[in-house]
Amino acid sequence: MTTALPHRPVIGIFWMVVTGLLFICVTALVKHMGPRLPSAEAALIRYSFGLVFLLPAIGSLRSAHLTRRQWTLFSIRGGLHALGVILWFYAMTRISIAEVTAMNYMAPIYVTIGAALFLGETLALRRIIAVILGLLGAVIILRPGFRELSNGHFAMLIAAVVFGGAYLLAKVLTDEVKPAVVVAMMSIFVSLFLLPFALPVWITPTWEEIGILAAVACFATAGHYTMTLAFAAAPLTVTQPVTFLQLVWATILGAVVFVEPIDIWVVIGGTVILGSVTFITWREAMLNRQITPPSPATKF
Repeated sequence: MTTALPHRPVIGIFWMVVTGLLFICVTALVKHMGPRLPSAEAALIRYSFGLVFLLPAIGSLRSAHLTRRQWTLFSIRGGLHALGVILWFYAMTRISIAEVTAMNYMAPIYVTIGAALFLGETLALRRIIAVILGLLGAVIILRPGFRELSNGHFAMLIAAVVFGGAYLLAKVLTDEVKPAVVVAMMSIFVSLFLLPFALPVWITPTWEEIGILAAVACFATAGHYTMTLAFAAAPLTVTQPVTFLQLVWATILGAVVFVEPIDIWVVIGGTVILGSVTFITWREAMLNRQITPPSPATKF
């Protein structure tokens, strides 16, 4: 992600727009499916389909000679990501699409805090201010004390923190092993960690639900691929602001398809958070390092 080609910004923006559309399809499908299936079960079925896309990485897995420490980090990351996915599925079926999208922008803020606490990253005054603004954006969205918060809101808050922790571990591991191995090991461990949560509450899914979750796996995988194409074509400082369109599309989708009321405070809060993330991304690009992920990177 640090080897972008700045002279292809239009291509980078195009692929990031496509990425946003694909991820919005993911959220729309999960929202349409509803809460009948337990979150852990729905996530397990989705990742089971996702394992099919790991076939090209089998060669890399066989040639990787992982240490005990790396196996431990992979397992911890898988556990964190599995928890985040369960919480995301839970929140997606209980609060508005716009709220989930806006609050998902918080993950990079938590990554920045975690990098300072655990990876020795320096938090300069400007980055501290950006982090504070990001947290303020979350307060604007939730407005505690001014409205009743549901379990879905709390689930999404925790999910963003958990996804941030998973990304920090991914950052450590990508410095040691091939990216294909990191992605493959995540999918394998996430599936394994989801099993004990899904089996005790298992409900036989309908063919429609299976089809929806298969489509979710396809759209999510395609989204990560097009996001990679965007990073290869343009720097994050160009592609990061484009992610704001996801909030616009999520708001329109929720209002038109799911009859969700448009909450101007969610839009304002999401804009504040994304502005903070964009500034942090720009500062890290100037310092020639990449710790904070772009907003869509935390999608499952």
